[in-house]
Amino acid sequence: MAEFPEVLNIAMVGHGFIAAVHSNAIHQVRRFFPTRFGLRTQVVCGRDRASLQAMADRWGWQETAVDWQTVIEREDIHVVDIATPNILHAPIAIAAAKAGKIVWCEKPLATTLTEAADMAEATKNVPTLVWFNYRRIPAVVLAKQMIEQERLGEIFHYRALYLNQSGVDPAKATGWRYRLSEAGSGASGDLLSHCLEMALYLNGEIEEVCASSKTFIKNRDVDDAVMLMARFSNGSIGTFEATRFGVGFRNSLSFQIHGSKGMLQFDLEDMNSLRFYDATETPGVQGTKKLMVPGPDDPYARNFWKPGHPIGFEHTFIATLGDFLSALQTDTTFHHIPFRDLPPS
Repeated sequence: MAEFPEVLNIAMVGHGFIAAVHSNAIHQVRRFFPTRFGLRTQVVCGRDRASLQAMADRWGWQETAVDWQTVIEREDIHVVDIATPNILHAPIAIAAAKAGKIVWCEKPLATTLTEAADMAEATKNVPTLVWFNYRRIPAVVLAKQMIEQERLGEIFHYRALYLNQSGVDPAKATGWRYRLSEAGSGASGDLLSHCLEMALYLNGEIEEVCASSKTFIKNRDVDDAVMLMARFSNGSIGTFEATRFGVGFRNSLSFQIHGSKGMLQFDLEDMNSLRFYDATETPGVQGTKKLMVPGPDDPYARNFWKPGHPIGFEHTFIATLGDFLSALQTDTTFHHIPFRDLPPS
């Protein structure tokens, strides 16, 4: 692995909502995770000069630029953070990797498998990060630990839901996420990708799938909802549903895992807790327990606040970046589905 300076100059491409989330993580990470690397928000790139400057002023970016190609070639830039519409992920990541930069990229990684494979090949010699932040939720990491400790026994069922109601809001349904030419997909790439990534983390590889999608709005060219059935390599079966028409839920990402010894249940709308049913207990006292996470000695308990003090959405990005910097500092693998771990096409 190449040597990197003590202070990493970052160029971010994109200046919308998720760019602000990334910016916050960049500024906050050293407050929670010890690392020798300093991070400098050097330049943010975008097309709308007025909103770009407002973004830079609010989030402490030193410069603005409208030509990301030129910025990527600069010798003083060490990291390229991609927070753009999906269609730009591949060209920016490939160009950044060819320039020898560290590459951070929002999900979904690409709009096609071919693009993803090209990105994997281009970045094989540089450190990479995909911002799948939800696997860094302490309750999700605790679930992973409990599964590895065989607290659930043999896994039978994995059930995942991502319910979001943004598709029925006319103000939200006109942006790039609803255009195939810029997003590449709809709910499948935006929401289902989180469900699948989390399932791979918690329950292992998927061997077979059968899926169906639906677009509710006439003349819209991306999927509004998707349903999927899966067979896992561990013998379990799974169901997945992701929709932008889940009226009554603003952002509910949940899973249930049923095994021979128990059950685990999680919902992003109650992200500081994990529900556990222990089927090995005496029948008379069996019942679902609500575990408050992080608790003493739970994942990230030493990084964030004391047990009993909730964390939020922004902390999942801070933890993602903190773990990446720890791996970079020790020259070890960053376990977060790096680009090059994609299956062969």
